[in-house]
Amino acid sequence: IRTFCESSQIKRVFIVLSPQDPEWKKYDWSAFSDKLSVFHCGGETRAESVLNGLNAAAGRFAIESSDWILVHDAARPLLTQSQLGQLIDELADDAVGGLLAVPVADTLKRSGPDARVLQTEPRENLWQAQTPQMFRYEMLLQALNNVAELSITDDASAIEAMGYHPKLVHNKSDNFKITYPQDLALAELIMQQRNQP
Repeated sequence: IRTFCESSQIKRVFIVLSPQDPEWKKYDWSAFSDKLSVFHCGGETRAESVLNGLNAAAGRFAIESSDWILVHDAARPLLTQSQLGQLIDELADDAVGGLLAVPVADTLKRSGPDARVLQTEPRENLWQAQTPQMFRYEMLLQALNNVAELSITDDASAIEAMGYHPKLVHNKSDNFKITYPQDLALAELIMQQRNQP
């Protein structure tokens, strides 16, 4: 949250939470009050949460159809100002928008239900999608409305379903998603290293 709120390139920050979220009120967010707005309108899926958040934001603020919207996962707390700025700068004049991403480095294996290798997948031109993902308000709103019944895992997928090709902005692997307990330990280590003089 701090990374977005402290960026001079970001006008407003919208946090979308579950209507039943008990955690948010336990913390003092007053340092970010000039940019930060919270909406308790999260849905059952990522796409539904983003769509609900866009609609809630448009109900409270004047949002132009061409305004850039950046969607970021709370599970990626290691985003830096530099990475955020690079994404915004590289996509500022792009017709579609795009996302931070990292080229796949590992060998990829496709398995059967028995956890045995069926084949090795070529990794050339494969990328791991990250967030933030950055698209124009109207395009993202339309894309998410169009895929309401589909199972998508990121906003770029909704844009792709409309026939567009989001730009991949090369990033570092330290903007990883915290999914497993060991990810949290690694994130804490990275944060400690960043805070050392």
